[in-house]
Amino acid sequence: MDSDPDSTRIVVGRIAGVYGVRGWLKVASETDPRDGILSYSPWLLGTDARGWTVQEGRRHGKGLVVRLGGCEDRDQAAALVGQEIAVRREQLPPPAPDEFYWIDLEGLSVVTTEGTDLGVIDRLFSTGVNDVIVIRGDRERLLPFVWGDVVKDVDLEQARMLVDWDASF
Repeated sequence: MDSDPDSTRIVVGRIAGVYGVRGWLKVASETDPRDGILSYSPWLLGTDARGWTVQEGRRHGKGLVVRLGGCEDRDQAAALVGQEIAVRREQLPPPAPDEFYWIDLEGLSVVTTEGTDLGVIDRLFSTGVNDVIVIRGDRERLLPFVWGDVVKDVDLEQARMLVDWDASF
C-alpha cells in the first residue's frame, strides 16, 4: 500500500469496449451506484498518469457509455479497451462514520475479541448479500463483513480490525 494515501490509485472500473465510431467507450463500473463513476474526472487509465477528462457519459441499457477528451474516433477508443479506470484517493468523498473504502482496509491486522491474531486483510469482495473479507495468516480465512455481528471495530490509526470470530473456523 502506498505510504501517502492521497496519492493512491483506486480502481473504479474498466474500459469494456467501443461504442460507435466517434470515440465513445463502454464502461464497466465498480462504483455504487454504477453511474457514480461518471462524476470522477480525470480518470487514470492503465499506467498512464496524465489523466483523461470525462466529457460526457450516460447510462446505456444495463451499462454505461462515455466520451473522454482526446479520444475522437473508434481507433483511439479501441486502443483503450481493457484498461483499468482508476482515480486518485483524494478524488473520493470522505466516508460516513462506520463506512470504509476497501482500499483503506487492505493490510489491516485482524484480531478476535479473545485476542487471537488471524492475519492481515488481503482483499475484499462482494457476494451480493454481504461483502467478504479475505484474511491471510496461518491460513486463508473468509469472514463476512457484517458490522456489529462479526466486525466489532475498525481502527485505521492502529491499522487493526477487531472481529467476533472463532479462530478455529
